[in-house]
Amino acid sequence: MTGSLSKTPLYNKHVYYGGKMVPFAGYELPVQYNAGVMQEHRAVRERVGMFDVSHMGEVLFRGPDALANIQHLLCNDFATLQDGRVRYSPMLNPKGGVIDDVLVYRRAADEYVMVVNAANRHKDVKHILENQFGQVEITDISDTVCQIALQGPLAEKMMETLTDQIPQKYYSFLDSVRISGIRCILSRTGYTGEDGFEIYVRAQDGEAMFDLLYDAGKPFQLQLCGLGCRDTLRLEAAMPLYGHEMDDTVSPLETGLGRFVKLDKSEFIGRQALIDAGEPQRARIGLRMIGRGIAREHYPVLCEGKEIGFTTSGTHCPTVGPVAMALVQSAYQEPGKTLQVIIRGKPVDAEVVSLPFYKRS
Repeated sequence: MTGSLSKTPLYNKHVYYGGKMVPFAGYELPVQYNAGVMQEHRAVRERVGMFDVSHMGEVLFRGPDALANIQHLLCNDFATLQDGRVRYSPMLNPKGGVIDDVLVYRRAADEYVMVVNAANRHKDVKHILENQFGQVEITDISDTVCQIALQGPLAEKMMETLTDQIPQKYYSFLDSVRISGIRCILSRTGYTGEDGFEIYVRAQDGEAMFDLLYDAGKPFQLQLCGLGCRDTLRLEAAMPLYGHEMDDTVSPLETGLGRFVKLDKSEFIGRQALIDAGEPQRARIGLRMIGRGIAREHYPVLCEGKEIGFTTSGTHCPTVGPVAMALVQSAYQEPGKTLQVIIRGKPVDAEVVSLPFYKRS
């Protein structure tokens, strides 16, 4: 997207509540509020936090060939997906690189919603439409949707004060929940490593839903959260981020997403390239910093002076300390191994550790 930045339906709420606005994926979004990233992060781990994720894109597939199109576009298998369930998948290019990673919601046998990453929305929609076939209507509905995430151990108790229609299983959703008369999709999903919900409403209902959730959250010490803690939370949970752990040059098998790649499926874009590539030569690993220093993205990773890869994400995380994820040659992925990350020109020791760094109890 070129030109001026877009505003989500909740822009005025962020400004009113003191959100520090920054450009992100073509939108103006809060990086943090007055409490700061550390407090926002802790609120999600200990209580409940609320995020504006309206910048994410939504693409509607409708028609007898909706499933066939999704099966062709994505490497996971959606043949067994039931109504009211959600499934994750990378979307690949013909060379087996990752165009994006998406969620697919099945509303009916002939109706699906694909949720795509904000920065990739227009690229994704172009790719989807270029590969469209058969009887299917594909519509980018992103601008008509407001999406709010409620994340943390108290999220369910908080939602129970608003509705008795709560999806019980992780990666499931209810399609026509009414909260104070506002119709929404209530989805048990998230990107923080905690239990929680993502709530989809019409853009024009966004502010009213925000107010309802904000008021309902007061007894639970709800914290408004920005992009800063969204990143530290997902990093602790070792959730890959497009443009960091994967991109058009990285295969899902290299970045640890093999369980979402169904090579026994008869056909999908990129399948043959993955088969031809054979065993992955690179692997995504976790690094816990031993020496002093914070590993950021794209820092060289060495073993005994030899460069073996690079960091993909890294920072000081509030729950687990200084950690990073890296893409390295497959031979160096054993936990317990000591590697070096080049920080400001100097090698700093880091230990290979199992992912995720944090798992909720």
